[in-house]
Amino acid sequence: MKKALVTGITGQDGSYLAELLLDKGYEVSGLVRRNSTPNKERIDHLTDKVELIEGDLMDLSSLMNAIKKTEPEEIYNLAAMSFVKASWDEPIATGEITGLGSTRVFEAARIVNPKIKVYQAASSEMFGKAEEVPQNERTRFHPRSPYGISKVYAYHSAVNYRESYDMFVSCGILFNHESPRRGLEFVTRKISEGVARIKFGGDKKILLGNMDAKRDWGYAGDFVEAMWLMLQQDKADDFVVGTGETHSVREFVETAFDYAGIKNWQNYIKQDEKYMRPAEVDILLADYSKAKRVLGWEPKVKFNKLVEMMVQADIDRLAK
Repeated sequence: MKKALVTGITGQDGSYLAELLLDKGYEVSGLVRRNSTPNKERIDHLTDKVELIEGDLMDLSSLMNAIKKTEPEEIYNLAAMSFVKASWDEPIATGEITGLGSTRVFEAARIVNPKIKVYQAASSEMFGKAEEVPQNERTRFHPRSPYGISKVYAYHSAVNYRESYDMFVSCGILFNHESPRRGLEFVTRKISEGVARIKFGGDKKILLGNMDAKRDWGYAGDFVEAMWLMLQQDKADDFVVGTGETHSVREFVETAFDYAGIKNWQNYIKQDEKYMRPAEVDILLADYSKAKRVLGWEPKVKFNKLVEMMVQADIDRLAK
């Protein structure tokens, strides 16, 4: 039985990845921060199937101890300060956790067992003010947020461990991926939950930032399969993972309101300056042809289906 250690297991991606690995017969361990009460809501249904280990990306010794204890063949490093807007408020903490924290994971693996295969969660936010559309593995990085900058640091650190120590470290450059498990602070979930509340006569307005920002939005449940496939290869490499379609925040709003049967969505949306980024990322669009060619991976859930899935889940949740 293969063993895997997942950092960030209580997050959106961590929960879907844990499900996937368990379905494939893995023994799954998840890293959770000590001295905290982690939000285990997303993995409540898995707590009897996964082992939770205390550790922290800020502390190398705790990571080494977790690896020694669980003896994984694969490590999936998903833990991060993952909310882009918050990275402006806490740029140094973001760099420490998302950037240096990833390096501590690589270093812990190198010291304990350099044969472990490591997946590093990279991000389309590394492209930022992209010089070309769509973006692929050769597109130059131009991050536009402390989050994007810290992900670039982690990415180059991963490549350095791969090239310097001959370690198997693969980076998944994942474009935006959403689900009903997305945090409420993210724009997609703010919209889906807001629409559900309006449908039930609750909230009257949804406050949003830039409605014209365009993103390549996929389903997190599809994307975790690409993560797993990367670590099943003979050679470590980097892969862009996305859908190859771009949609604006406005389109997301229109689709969500339309699905809920609420007319005149403009009456319920208010743009608020405080949700505008200091430096905006205008358009992100994935060229995932390498992942398709090498991994045999393709997204299954289309944009409209994703929006409908999220709105329906929030409607069902509030109905209870």
